[in-house]
Amino acid sequence: MSQEVSREGTGDIRFWPFMFAIFIGSFVAVMSSSTITIALPEMQRYFGVDLSVIQWTLTGFMLAMGTVAPLTGYLGDRFSAKRLYLGTLLGFAVASLVCGWAWDAYSLIAFRVLQGAFCGAILPVTMTLIYQVLPREKQAMAVSLWSLSAMLAPAFGPTLAGWLITAGNWRWLFFINLPVCLLALAMAARSVPYYRLRTAGSFDAPGLVTVITGSLLLLMTFSKSGAWGWSSPRTLGLFAVGSISLAFFVVRELRTHAPLLDLRVLANGRYLLTLIVSIIITISLYSGTFLMPVFLQHTQGRTALDTGLILLPASLVMALLMPLVGRLYPVLGPRVLMTTGVLLMGGGTYALSDLTPDTSRTYVLVWMVVRNAGISLSTMPSGNAGMEQIPPALSGHASSISNWLRNVFGSFSIAIFTSLLATFGRHEAESLRQQGMTNPAMIERWAFVESINDVYLVATVIVLAALPLCLLVSKNPGLASRPSPS
Repeated sequence: MSQEVSREGTGDIRFWPFMFAIFIGSFVAVMSSSTITIALPEMQRYFGVDLSVIQWTLTGFMLAMGTVAPLTGYLGDRFSAKRLYLGTLLGFAVASLVCGWAWDAYSLIAFRVLQGAFCGAILPVTMTLIYQVLPREKQAMAVSLWSLSAMLAPAFGPTLAGWLITAGNWRWLFFINLPVCLLALAMAARSVPYYRLRTAGSFDAPGLVTVITGSLLLLMTFSKSGAWGWSSPRTLGLFAVGSISLAFFVVRELRTHAPLLDLRVLANGRYLLTLIVSIIITISLYSGTFLMPVFLQHTQGRTALDTGLILLPASLVMALLMPLVGRLYPVLGPRVLMTTGVLLMGGGTYALSDLTPDTSRTYVLVWMVVRNAGISLSTMPSGNAGMEQIPPALSGHASSISNWLRNVFGSFSIAIFTSLLATFGRHEAESLRQQGMTNPAMIERWAFVESINDVYLVATVIVLAALPLCLLVSKNPGLASRPSPS
């Protein structure tokens, strides 16, 4: 593929208008994945469906995000990053509109998958624009601002969602995206320069088909295993076919000359090690964002707004600590930050496995703050420590693999936690009956809380599994060589 780049108007780029256009798009994309968790109980009641059904509005969205991410580089080469950004913003706006018009749970799920597909392209293409358009001396500031948008969105998203649901209904979570997307479109059209690679690489269609098939089948397996049974023929069959499909994808990507994802970067031990830690952190992250809103609204009967306010301090702590972690990273190195972060996440998650129907909001707030502080301390170091040794020529593939796996395992984690919640709930209900409890309402309430506690215990074990891996990450591995500025 030719590396020659055609640029128009890049010599007089206005930094702040350019970054404002990028910031808005990134913010609205990330916010759409963080606000929906607050609305899950409300949409469950509105449509009259099980939680295992409505949670697909989140898992389907995230899976679509991860599936589209590997295509971003190819589409950017073919159409230019600017046109891809404008197109995804427009598609995201249209998808948000039809989500707000959804007539049942299944139409909402379908439209959320469409929205997730556009969202999955927005985040990588905005990062691409920063590195390929802005001069080198401005990229560090630009990436800091870009990262801030990703942190502010989950910090304020749940509270904004709670207010919108309380003042109106869940449909406004989608309608609110329209003016924001239109503003980003107008700013991007004026402030983002046009450029594109003259030739695009060949498209790995078989790789895309196999990775989508494998991911979808495995997600279906984990989502339905609680209802079907872990040893049922349907569960085992879907798991086998999904695993074979992903195995075919891996083999093809290692053999083809133009892979969709160059999996050879996994041969770098440090990158693979920190990638596993990142995946574990992602799984633990979604255990809190998924389970806690359900507990506060379903068990304690709190409003969506009150739920958002309870979770707001923890989200703010996560956002405010990120700049501090960036300053500490060169001094302490990834091992200290990751280890401390994992210990805080493990302690906070374990404390949340002792919930009761009468647990105070202060208890929830404090331990969610502890969990999120741990997430802040470990997220950036686990990502950056691996990328430090990846050669520049492979950094795009390494970033795509990380983004894809985090989104896919985030989807898997929600599906698994939902399945475990149902499985543990049945066992806890039976245990309560054997203990002499006869009131059906009390049995249902206490069984649900105990099942949440059981899932948090599982999440604790998962996150602590990252601890020995963190200790293996050295402080100064030697950075990957970078080409000198021309």
